[in-house]
Amino acid sequence: MINKNWGEIMHGDERYQAGKRVSIISLVINLFLSVIKITVGFLYNSKALIADGFHSVSDMASTFVVMLSMKYSKVPPDENHPYGHGKAEAVGTIILSVTLIITGFIIAKDSISSIFSGAIAMPGNITLIAALISIGAKEALYQYTVKIGEKINSKGLIADAHHHRSDAFSSVAALIGIGGARLGYKFFDPLAGLVVAILILKVGIEILIDASHELMDGMPNQEKIDNISQHASEIKGVLTVSDVKVRSYGPRTVVDLTLVVKDTLSVIEGHAIASKVKEKIIEKHENVEEVMVHVDPEKIYLQNKDNH
Repeated sequence: MINKNWGEIMHGDERYQAGKRVSIISLVINLFLSVIKITVGFLYNSKALIADGFHSVSDMASTFVVMLSMKYSKVPPDENHPYGHGKAEAVGTIILSVTLIITGFIIAKDSISSIFSGAIAMPGNITLIAALISIGAKEALYQYTVKIGEKINSKGLIADAHHHRSDAFSSVAALIGIGGARLGYKFFDPLAGLVVAILILKVGIEILIDASHELMDGMPNQEKIDNISQHASEIKGVLTVSDVKVRSYGPRTVVDLTLVVKDTLSVIEGHAIASKVKEKIIEKHENVEEVMVHVDPEKIYLQNKDNH
């Protein structure tokens, strides 16, 4: 059955519009930074800055993916997708991570080639200024994006924020590499490009693992499971709570659990207890959209426990 309250969880169009605003700001800033860094890098001979510029290009691609996935994830449930389309964000995050991994490999290959070829030119002073501008802009963008991502509970937006942070770190690496090259250690510049590539690969792999966990209905941390069990146990008539499962659908969460009640209760009494449990869990856990409760008589529960 399609839940009529689906659109009430933070808050359909309002949530999408908040994410869209962040994404548009990210696109504009990354377009500016990528043009500056790639142009200055080519004109003034900095492999590290060019690598950092292409990292910003991958930021633009990832932001675009996040925008599309958030737009699709707010589509309400239908007959073919009774749990809604929230996992579109995880799919978008997977695409983002693959983009990062491919970008990292390309940059690493080019940097290693430059190091071993020995054909390294001295970067100009202006490349230092470009790297400093990038560090400040990307750190500010990270802080803004992660704040909004946590507020609207968007894994895609939070992943994009960490992409901004990795870009800030890569700009720091570029700054160090350029500075070392300017001091006479020319290999520092392509070496910094390699460090940037490794940072991009690390972030891409971490995001891939996290998104894959959600797509495979991986369980959240044990603390969340314990809290749900505790709140269900507080309802009068519940003897035991067992077999708690939690699945994520973008910002929304679906809970499955089993309650154990006295054998002497009627079906109506058992149903009333289950309804109270559902109401309390939804009340106490703001992102929980649905709670599916199975009720077992104590005798059946003990028999099943003995069999296992």
